[in-house]
Amino acid sequence: MNLGFVYALIAFTIWGLFPFYFRLLAAIPPLEVLAHRMVWSLVFVAVAVAVRRDGRWFVAALRQPANLVRFGACAALLSANWGLYIWAVNTGRIVQASLGYFINPLVSVLFGLAFLHERLRGLQWGAIAIAAAGVLWLTWENSTLPWISLVLAVTFGAYGLLRKTAKLGSLEGLALEITLLFPAAFFYLLWLAAHGDSHFGSVHVGMQLLLAAAGPVTAVPLLLFAAGVRLIPLSTLGIMQYVTPTLQLLLGVFAYDEPFGHVQLVGYGAIWIALAVFSVESLWCREAK
Repeated sequence: MNLGFVYALIAFTIWGLFPFYFRLLAAIPPLEVLAHRMVWSLVFVAVAVAVRRDGRWFVAALRQPANLVRFGACAALLSANWGLYIWAVNTGRIVQASLGYFINPLVSVLFGLAFLHERLRGLQWGAIAIAAAGVLWLTWENSTLPWISLVLAVTFGAYGLLRKTAKLGSLEGLALEITLLFPAAFFYLLWLAAHGDSHFGSVHVGMQLLLAAAGPVTAVPLLLFAAGVRLIPLSTLGIMQYVTPTLQLLLGVFAYDEPFGHVQLVGYGAIWIALAVFSVESLWCREAK
């Protein structure tokens, strides 16, 4: 469990610093960045798989329809999460994106309750209620549902649930997910090139290297996350996930000057209180045992 904690912590820290990376790619359309992210991720993962010199699992996985359905769902959730996040960062919505990852831990807890039969205690239910009140406050004050935040939270929470119950290991599972995403991404990039709309050939070498770096930048934290999620309870994972949105929020407000007024402070404050209540209660119960 301690090793799983370390894996997950490193993954969440890397994700928290993602705004720095994607802002460097702001001149390229988000969908094209997403496609490059998928293609270069497969290149990186393929090298990692080749180093292990064992591809029998891949052939076996392709012969199991249940595996293809499960990891196809994982791939769809990843692509939706990645694409929305890239768009949010590069359109000045880092703070809104961070809210999604503040909500995500409690979404993970609810998924654990609904699908893995994990039980919640009274204070844990109270924490979820406080967080829900924060979301309702933001919805009321802004006269719109924070859909960016909610979609990011639900897609990544569902991805974590599917990966926790998957039979393949972290590298194998990621390789299968990226393989399923690769064809659409690759042919989209070919289509852009054929129509003269590709940015890869027209940007400077530094930008090309940044696009190619999308492979390791994407794959490394995902591998760490997939390894960690299999070693620690989903409820513990939920508590740890606040590292990512905290870093993102700080970057959005202090590095990119995004607005954060009293309305956001009240809504986010409710979610922070909920996370604190949930974390303290969980630690107290663990010590009591």
